[in-house]
Amino acid sequence: MSAIDLVMLGTASQREAARQLDVCNACRYCEGLCAVFPAMELRRSFAGGTVDYLANLCHNCGACFYDCQYAPPHEFAINIPPIMATLREESYARYVWPRSFAGFFERNGLWVVLASAVSLAAFICGFVAWNDPSALFGVHTGEGAFYRLMPHNSMVAIFGAAFLYAILAMIMSVRSFWQAAGPPLDLSLTDLWRAVRDAATLRYLDGGGMGCMNESERPEKDRRRLFHHFAFCGFLLCFASTSLGSIVSLWQDAPYPWWHPVVVLGTLGGIGLIIGPAGLLMQNARRDPAMTAANRTGMGAAFLWLLLTISITGLALLFLRETAAMGVLLAVHLGLVFALFLALPYGKFVHGIYRFAALVRHAAEQRAPHPASGGEAG
Repeated sequence: MSAIDLVMLGTASQREAARQLDVCNACRYCEGLCAVFPAMELRRSFAGGTVDYLANLCHNCGACFYDCQYAPPHEFAINIPPIMATLREESYARYVWPRSFAGFFERNGLWVVLASAVSLAAFICGFVAWNDPSALFGVHTGEGAFYRLMPHNSMVAIFGAAFLYAILAMIMSVRSFWQAAGPPLDLSLTDLWRAVRDAATLRYLDGGGMGCMNESERPEKDRRRLFHHFAFCGFLLCFASTSLGSIVSLWQDAPYPWWHPVVVLGTLGGIGLIIGPAGLLMQNARRDPAMTAANRTGMGAAFLWLLLTISITGLALLFLRETAAMGVLLAVHLGLVFALFLALPYGKFVHGIYRFAALVRHAAEQRAPHPASGGEAG
């Protein structure tokens, strides 16, 4: 690697990833395991945003660690999963918008806890300020019961503004990531479709067909993939429930009966967002320490716990909405949801956006392969 390439690599993690990928590019034993190695083979150097792109293309299946003949204790010390995990988290801060918010990724677990606590306090205090405490702890039933505690228009304004800001921040950050990943590409609908298919099926979480390695070299066929699917589908169902509820609210106020599509979608989504995050937390706790990033920010765990608590409070609200616990449960649930909206551009959620962008680029490169140079440093 030239001196110019080393200058373009701005962090120790980028330099270490480039060193390991140079060895991998000479060996190529793992080329059939996932998308990272075919993408790597199109490159002769790994400067700037190139290693960030490859890190976000990595699904952390662990197969390359156990298959590698140069893994520790070999003197080459090739261990791709932890360095890619470190780079992924660094890349979120490197391309964040606004750039001044990069610090949120350094202590992400603490940031999510603080955002949740402040949001909870704000919503509970807001409910008490809008109504007297007896209204907060009273029993409210029938259509419009929720809005006796907080007006519908206020909910729409607060959550709508937070969600639109989160969308803007994620668009701006992934735009910077895309520009740094490499030269412009001619994209086609085929590339987008392939990326959608690969993301939806988690194609590269199978270790080249054997399954994901988590605790040891023995593959755990489809276990992590299953929990990811529960979490992802649960999130989509909850989003569909919220979107449908926004439309239905034009002529009917919440809460809705048990059989209503808004409730059915939300209930199924809530169950998925309990099974998925809980399963992933257990899988992560059992992961081989040799494949775990040394400098962990708690980003993944914080996001999973946030999803889990949102789902639990949402289902509790469904079952206890006609009791005196409804007011506090609604405040807690809305506070956690608001914290999720605040954390979307500055937490683990963005890994799905970055990974999809990486899959789109990979699909385009594989369709029209050509040697690619490293992108500019983020």
